[in-house]
Amino acid sequence: MDDYDYLFKMVIVGDSGVGKTNLFQEDTSATIGVDFYSKSVQRGNKIIKTQLWDTAGQERYRAMAAAYYRGSTGAIIVFDVTHRQSFNNLQQWINEIGSYSSSDMPILIIGNKCDLASVRTVSSEEAQAFAEQHNMGYIETSALTADNVNKAFDTIIDTKTQSFMNRLQKVFCKVI
Repeated sequence: MDDYDYLFKMVIVGDSGVGKTNLFQEDTSATIGVDFYSKSVQRGNKIIKTQLWDTAGQERYRAMAAAYYRGSTGAIIVFDVTHRQSFNNLQQWINEIGSYSSSDMPILIIGNKCDLASVRTVSSEEAQAFAEQHNMGYIETSALTADNVNKAFDTIIDTKTQSFMNRLQKVFCKVI
């Protein structure tokens, strides 16, 4: 039996080749369909288990979208800072998440491959502005060097935990 107080399901989406799988697992090959990872963290005296659903970015797997979004409590959209088209497709991913999930679900945008500064095509400022326009968090990572990978994970967990606690507080206030 698992020992945890809360279980969160996070979906990880983004174009094929942006490094979604590499953020959470070394020595990877292309995802076929959906991969699944689990990670537990402690916040205060509570254990939070997070299921990470890593989805394939290829169009042919989009028909499975409803299944992997079902029950999700947060989303991570990954784009490649050296590949402008993956940034341009962020709105498409936001729309897809919105069509299968609740509107108040926290979403974190990750600009991956920030270690390739000399060939980047999307500036930090442009990506940050996009995230702010959509009321989403933004962080840059490098799956290769592991730069900010744990921080990205902690950010989405902390955002989801805060959202969850706020909802609990509203429920308790209505009951009392």
